[in-house]
Amino acid sequence: MKNKDVSSLISPIVKGFQKYNLTIFIVVLTTGLAVAVLMLNATLQQSSDTTGYTSAANPTTFDQTTINRVKQLHTSSDMLTPVTLPSTRINPFAE
Repeated sequence: MKNKDVSSLISPIVKGFQKYNLTIFIVVLTTGLAVAVLMLNATLQQSSDTTGYTSAANPTTFDQTTINRVKQLHTSSDMLTPVTLPSTRINPFAE
């Protein structure tokens, strides 16, 4: 058998990489992004599992004065008094 030097063994690999470097880069980039998306999806699936979770929030109660104050609030359908602008200012929204 003939002894081949290292450069003759590596040169076809280097030439192939030089020829297809953009394709290899795109494949590696796409594979990396796909792996990142799959890992993120798995992490989100694990973190959204709420079995066995007990809430630390205490149920609150409202006293009657708070209920009365909420009932006195205006709704959006109530007619309110129109806003009057000072006479020294010009209304920029008037047509």
